[in-house]
Amino acid sequence: MEQKKTVLIVEDEKNIVDILRFNLQRDGYATLEAYNGEDGLSKALDENPDLILLDVMLPKMNGFDVCQSIRKQGCSVPVIILTAREEETDKILGLEIGADDYITKPFSMRELIARVGANIRRTAMAAPAAMAGSLLAVTDDLSIDTDARQVFRDGHPVELTTREYELLSFLAVHPNKVYSRADLMEQVWNYGYVGDDARAVDVTVRRLREKIETDPANPQYILTRRGAGYYFSTRDAVLT
Repeated sequence: MEQKKTVLIVEDEKNIVDILRFNLQRDGYATLEAYNGEDGLSKALDENPDLILLDVMLPKMNGFDVCQSIRKQGCSVPVIILTAREEETDKILGLEIGADDYITKPFSMRELIARVGANIRRTAMAAPAAMAGSLLAVTDDLSIDTDARQVFRDGHPVELTTREYELLSFLAVHPNKVYSRADLMEQVWNYGYVGDDARAVDVTVRRLREKIETDPANPQYILTRRGAGYYFSTRDAVLT
């Protein structure tokens, strides 16, 4: 019998924890709970959950600091930020410090369960079959080690978040093919295009360009086709 996937709920409002626990367990997940940021961080590092639902406004340690600390410890567990605030900057900050996804309260339980499942499936997926062998030489100075999930620029490792790595590796094995934001949400992260997810794609592209491009303002790898989407260009490709 397959072992249940475990979701760590870090949320200080007990009624929300109870609702999340009930629905997640009904959907076949095991759950762990923490009611403040310090306990959440401790359980994230000690209990090895398969995914973390992380509220932003927490006592003792806020959700952004918890997420940042998790990533600094080298833990790559998927993190979905839960925020009651609508400000764009909160969502962007969550992605920039290493969160994999975000959802704004109030949310539908159906959407939340779908995102939990999508993020857990995403981490379990093997490297794309199109990547023959463990080393994908993208260009003369950019390569991807698909076994180690590591990107190298001019022979030096580039530190990417899981979300950034997955976007780059997906686009790199489909050079010069344009993908819309909706395509990327579905094919890279395995869930449908919902509301302002377009902004999440844009933020990931911007952060990725800052890490792999010599001049992020004039990228040579991840390019934009206006009105259509993003694509990966190799140096020997015919650009249009």
